[in-house]
Amino acid sequence: MGIGKTLLLGFIAGVTILCGMPLGRMRKPSEALRVMLNALAIGVLVFLVWDVLSAAWEPIDAGLAAHHESGAGLGSTFGYGALFVVGLGVGLLGLQRYESWMGARVRRARQSVGPGAMAREETAARGVLSWSPGKQLALLIAVGIGLHNFAEGLAIGQAAASSEIALATLLVVGFALHNATEGFGIVAPLAAEAEADVAARPSWGLLLFLALVGGGPTFVGTAVGHSFTSEPVSVVFLTLAAGSILYVVIQLLALAGRSARRDLVYTGVLIGILAGFLTDAIVTAAGV
Repeated sequence: MGIGKTLLLGFIAGVTILCGMPLGRMRKPSEALRVMLNALAIGVLVFLVWDVLSAAWEPIDAGLAAHHESGAGLGSTFGYGALFVVGLGVGLLGLQRYESWMGARVRRARQSVGPGAMAREETAARGVLSWSPGKQLALLIAVGIGLHNFAEGLAIGQAAASSEIALATLLVVGFALHNATEGFGIVAPLAAEAEADVAARPSWGLLLFLALVGGGPTFVGTAVGHSFTSEPVSVVFLTLAAGSILYVVIQLLALAGRSARRDLVYTGVLIGILAGFLTDAIVTAAGV
């Protein structure tokens, strides 16, 4: 697939993050809507974990089969296995470390709030430091989302460059649905502030900036991923994406567990999983 069409895929996967951003200006968004979209994302991403890891495991499986059939050496197979472990570990644990760092930053920010803190902010702070705690937290969340969206973009670009159109299409569908729900995570602190004070509602410019921080790396990652077509690089990119998907699934499951609408949670997860297999079936039947 050419670079132009590949970049279009990356744009589609990332731009859907805009779907959730307007909720930052709503005082009471529908709980049922948030629960259902969250559950749909979980279902699709569970399918994608299997699909992406299956693609990353192929060279390892092929090496083991060749060793069994003809006694071929296992050097490259062990190499692919090491890349598999490292990529998956970095994708998952790297984002966990960022989450811990972000949590520490938020706790320190909350502890620093005192009688003179606001006065110092008004006179000395500029830029991001002058933002309210809710806006700063929203930015940190957007940066974290952008990190794993970059890994997702790498997987899309790699799949497209390798002419794995079916996998690239599935990745775009899944990531686009997932990114549509990520907007809710970014604007949650903003919505909470707006609910307490209507004047604190974020501007459209701020919402677009946060969407760019969170969704833009998908497009950038797609461009970078398209530049590499080697199988080892493919394994690394796919496992990085799988690790980031697992990270997000864990986060979304935690949100789903706090919902009282368990009927919507289970229904949404089922629909999401079936949608993943249906998409796979369609692209396979179409011969791509």
